[in-house]
Formats: sequence, C-alpha cells, structure tokens
Amino acid sequence: MRVRIHKSAHEIGGSCVEVEFAGSRIVLDVGKPLDAGKEEHVPLPHAVDEEVAAVIISHGHQDHWGLIDQIPEGVPIYMGEATSRILHETAFWTSGWQGEPAGFLRHREPFEIGPFQITPFLNDHSAFDAYSMLIEAGGKRLFYTGDIRGHGRKAGIFEQLLHKPTAEVDVLLMEGTNIKPEGDSVEETITEVNVQAGCAARFKQTPGIVLASYSAQNIDRLVTIYNAAKQSGRVLVQDLYGASVAKATGNPSIPFPGSTHDVSVKVFAPLWQRKKVKDAKEFWRVEKIKLHRIYEKELAANPSKWVIASNLQTARFLDKAGVLPGAGAIWSMWPGYMKEGSSEKYVAWLAAKGIPLSIEHTSGHASVPDLQRLAKALGPKRIVPIHSFGALSYPELFDGVDIQEDGSWWNV
Repeated sequence: MRVRIHKSAHEIGGSCVEVEFAGSRIVLDVGKPLDAGKEEHVPLPHAVDEEVAAVIISHGHQDHWGLIDQIPEGVPIYMGEATSRILHETAFWTSGWQGEPAGFLRHREPFEIGPFQITPFLNDHSAFDAYSMLIEAGGKRLFYTGDIRGHGRKAGIFEQLLHKPTAEVDVLLMEGTNIKPEGDSVEETITEVNVQAGCAARFKQTPGIVLASYSAQNIDRLVTIYNAAKQSGRVLVQDLYGASVAKATGNPSIPFPGSTHDVSVKVFAPLWQRKKVKDAKEFWRVEKIKLHRIYEKELAANPSKWVIASNLQTARFLDKAGVLPGAGAIWSMWPGYMKEGSSEKYVAWLAAKGIPLSIEHTSGHASVPDLQRLAKALGPKRIVPIHSFGALSYPELFDGVDIQEDGSWWNV
C-alpha cells in the first residue's frame, strides 16, 4: 500500500490523500484550500479521475469536501449520514452538496472497497459527524486522523480511542493544526465546558440582549451557547439557517425548534434569509417554524431574555428596531475571522456603537499533549504530518516522524 498527499502536507486545509494498492485507488477528502477565494475555481487533483474506486469524505468542513462537485460522475462517494443531510441543507443557504452518497460511515463498522478495508472512527471535532479512518490493505494499516480533538463535547469518544485503540498501526497520518512552525504550539486548550462557563458569565453580566456570533455548523458550540443561555435564565434565538442545520443532524437532543429540550429555542428570520426563501418559493421553510418564530417587537419588549445568533446585517436591523440598549456581544469562532470581510466591519460597528465584545472560543483541533497521547495509544511505526504549517516541528514532539511532500508517493 502506498500513499500520496496531494494537498496539506505542509499547510492547513485543502486536504486530499490518495491511497493505492494492487492497482486500486481510493481518495480521502477533496478539500478546498482555506486561502482560496469564495468564488475562486480550484481544480481537483488530476489523480481523482474516473478510475478511482471511491472518494471518502471525513467530515463536513469545506477544506475537506469543497471540491466534491468536480469528482467525475460515477465515482462512489462515502461520508457520514448526518454529514450528507447537513450538506444538503447548507446547499440551499450557503454552499453544500446535494448528491447521494454510495454509502455512509458508521463508528467502528468496517466496510470494503476493492482490496481496501476501511474502518471509520467517530471523533471529537467542531464539525458534527466527523471521522478518523483506518485503511487496511496488503497487510499494512494506515490510520488517518482527519480533524480531531479531545476537549469538545465528544471528548469521551476520543478517550475511547485512546483506551480501545486499533492495533499495529504502520503509519499514523496525523493532523497538527495546533503545531506551529514558530515553536509556539498550543500546549493547552480550554474545553467546550469552559467556553460554556465563560458564555454563561457574560450572559449574566449583560443587561440587554446578547448578540452571539458562531458557526451554524459547529453543533458543539450551538449546544454550548444554548446551555449557557439556559443557565443564565435566557432563551436562545436561532436564525432559519441555524435551525435547519441543527435539525439536519437528526439528533433530537440538539436544540432546534420542536426538539426535545425543555426550554424551547426561538427562530428569527433575517431579511436575507426571508428573501432567499421567497426567491426560491420554498415557503415551507418559514411555515415549519411558525410556532417558534419571534419578531423584533418581542425582542425589544424584553431584551434581557434573549441570546440571538447575529452578524452585521442582523445587528443593524435590531438596532433600528430599538432592541440593542444594554446589549453585549460574544465572538465564538476563530479570532482570525474577525479581521476578514464583513466580520471586520461587524467588529468595527460594534465598537462604534459601544457594544462590548468578548471572545468565548476554543479550537476544533487537538492540543499538542492530546496529539502526543493519541500517538502513544496507537503506537505507530511512523508518523506522517498533515493539515499543519508545523510539519518540521513534529520531530521535536513525536518519535518516528516521516515528513512527506505534496505530490510524492511513499510506502506504508
């Protein structure tokens, strides 16, 4: 069995890994690079052709699936079942994929593609339904971490992997987002529980409404903010997009309108979302949340009751509606996004309005100590870096490191 990393041997994002044995090939992830523009066309690696036996998507972040529309027709695509539903839903609102997978990844349930046996391992990541994968062929075993962490709401499944690992791994293809080339790698990471405590404290300190900026696809963070709102005596207000993604998880314990939670969430429909529904004539999207919908008058009547998903457009609208006296804001995404595009304008607008903004966030990727624990538990003969700008720093942190380059074949 041999492997070729097409993208991300020395960078974060754009992940694409080709695995070959006895003339049969599979591809793990077909990501769009993070530095590519929103409308920029990035060609699929030429090796992902009609002869590929299958493409397997580890999770629903664009830097792992973003080139999926270029996969030749007829090539089977595999992913998690919830990932497929979420991508179908986000295709309406932002960007996604509406194709039909050939099969679904399920935790520790192996399946075969040609000479390969693939065993998915559900993992802890900021994307819902994310998987690592064990690839076996020709008596060799490759473990691909995908994106992984050990401090989120599924930390228990990370610990399960450590205490019930797969045996005899020849190569660990291990992500290192938090391994930096400058030597300032992330040694400790606050947990999702810590983020919840920080949010709850901010919510209690804020006299008015709380504007919450977080990714609708980060379901862990949705649960964190929901729980923090509940702890502080508030109610979470999602937007149409966020509510639809939460429901697409298929998990009734996730907060969304009509879920099993004892404190119901509300839904606010921003102008751009109402317009999108109207233009598409998909009015059922508004109809199905009718009983849970909230309007600006109700928000303004008792602003201290609410935590609302927000961006610049929503905040401006709420300001005109008189909802923002005493408001506060939290930023619950990677802080680097605050310096980009509309997010930078949003942060500046909050400052101009005198609305205090606090950062309540943790990484979707493992800290160095957790990566070291993972490497020790799996006991690989070699570790190959991927999804990291700090590949050259791996030998300082792990034994048996074998640094590879994009586009080069190497044997497992």
